[in-house]
Amino acid sequence: MLHINDLTYRIEGRPLFQQATLAINEGSKVGLVGRNGTGKSTLFRLIKGEISLDDGSISLRKNMKLGVVDQEVPSGPQSLIETVLSADKERKALLSEAETATDPNRIAAIHTRLSDIEAYSAEARAGAILSGLGFDGADQLRPCSDFSGGWRMRVALAAMLFAKPDMLLLDEPTNYLDVEGAVWLESHVRSYPGTAFIISHDRDFLNRAVTHIAHLRGGKLFSYTGGYDQFEAQLAEQNRLNMSLMAKQEDERRALENFVTRYKAQASKAKQAQSRMKRLEKMKPVATIISDPIAPIHLPGPERSLSPPIIRFDDVSLGYGDTTILRQLNQRIDPDDRIGLLGKNGQGKSTFAKAIMGQLDAQQGFIKRHKKLEIGYFAQHQVDALNPNKSAYDHVVELMPEATEAQRRARLASFGLGFEKSETKAGDLSGGEKARLLFSLIGFHNPHLLVLDEPTNNLDIDSRAELMRSLNNYSGAVLLISHDRSLLEMVVDRLWLVDKGRVTTYEGSLEDYRALQLEKEKKTSKSSDGDGDIKKLDRKRRAEARAEIAPLKKKAQALENQIDKIQRKIVATDKALSIEDLFTTDPEMAIRLAQDRASLSKDVELLEGKWLTALEAYEIAKTEIGLEDS
Repeated sequence: MLHINDLTYRIEGRPLFQQATLAINEGSKVGLVGRNGTGKSTLFRLIKGEISLDDGSISLRKNMKLGVVDQEVPSGPQSLIETVLSADKERKALLSEAETATDPNRIAAIHTRLSDIEAYSAEARAGAILSGLGFDGADQLRPCSDFSGGWRMRVALAAMLFAKPDMLLLDEPTNYLDVEGAVWLESHVRSYPGTAFIISHDRDFLNRAVTHIAHLRGGKLFSYTGGYDQFEAQLAEQNRLNMSLMAKQEDERRALENFVTRYKAQASKAKQAQSRMKRLEKMKPVATIISDPIAPIHLPGPERSLSPPIIRFDDVSLGYGDTTILRQLNQRIDPDDRIGLLGKNGQGKSTFAKAIMGQLDAQQGFIKRHKKLEIGYFAQHQVDALNPNKSAYDHVVELMPEATEAQRRARLASFGLGFEKSETKAGDLSGGEKARLLFSLIGFHNPHLLVLDEPTNNLDIDSRAELMRSLNNYSGAVLLISHDRSLLEMVVDRLWLVDKGRVTTYEGSLEDYRALQLEKEKKTSKSSDGDGDIKKLDRKRRAEARAEIAPLKKKAQALENQIDKIQRKIVATDKALSIEDLFTTDPEMAIRLAQDRASLSKDVELLEGKWLTALEAYEIAKTEIGLEDS
């Protein structure tokens, strides 16, 4: 499937790969691991042919289709479901040809092929993938442009999975997912009929989704069977055996050297001494796996504990404008709490976090905070908000204006940012280094509470372990939002679930929660396979009938989408017109908005007439060919 042979690649003269070799068999699921900066993403670029290798070869099976998530995420007016469906190029081309083909033989061939590739169940499959990645039915009909970059990245992932490539190339696929999405993807990858090569630092995902681990270290690739825990055990055992062998070799070396030193001057022992000297010269050192030390992450706790509770919600409702996201909140956080926040993205976890931070006021009820409360907040947008033109040292100077240079540099060093990195502009730091800088900044004032929103996205597995250690040593309270189940299991002692507008205590374990998500996925899959017992010939007939009236359905849907778009504009216009004293303060604007409102209403009225006509034509055609229940 994929063969990497003696790969050599250099960046600015520095060897990144040195005769690296790896073979991935068809159907294998391989996790690629290694420290940040060792070249994992570069290896993917070499496999895709985006950059040229210096020596060696990378060979793929002939005509193999690679599945890659595009860097340019979808962002146009096309709906999510349409975006995903369009990823299957063959289906799209056949459906387009079916609308214009006139030759009966060609029409029959088109519909046979569409049936063979399960084209008529495509919407259900695409919907199931989008649902697994966190998009409900209403979301799937919205345009891509309605969603943020992280959500659109999920759409790109869904489109790639829907196209069913021979090999998936996934680079940190769980970074944009919540726990629920990560569980779904783990299950999907494990049962995927093709091959997968995945860069990941998510220990739980690597334990459950992959069959092999490829470890990139020292410019070479080493293959291990099993998930991450098995790999780690094999690596430790390999190192133990090598260390034992090295100790034996050192004993032998000392014995040989002692013999040579003692007898090289004696004629009777000269030949034996020479023989031992040759053995010494040919003795190769045992290769040991040297673990680079992990740069520390030091999160200083509060200098003085506060009396409980440090935050309390009393019958609080939260939202934006007239929209309420969360209601009837009655939570409290005490000085030593360790809370993990569960729930699908979009349910309100970030809204809840903002309220805790004081960035969002209650719509109803009261939020009470201890007057001396200091909070440290870590989120991806905070990482991105670091001044790209200022160095790590410059950022610390702003917080320590009276300190000496030595004190400032010591502060940075405690987070693994030595002299060279402390002088590098934030914009030129790696994602992991930026994260370490932000940890340094949020811990500066010895906070009583840490609110961490996906803090591990840019950290490799070893750095995640260091963060875990640091959080367990931190003496304040922690509220953690993360898809990294290993981190949650090791750090938190309570789980809160954000779902259906409420925040409630989840009494089960993370394993219980994972099992619950998998059970929901099974139910969703069964519901999307409702035609499984229909006989093949009847299924083919119905598929061909649907294809025949598809243009009528498409026309009605297009008109409905136009109406929805204009109605959204009307809602926005009405909101603008409702501004108090608008006709007094800006009469020209008010008149223009009123005219726009009238024009939009006429457009809707006209389109609704066309839509009813098109819908009626589709319903009549559907009845005539016996598809009343479709």
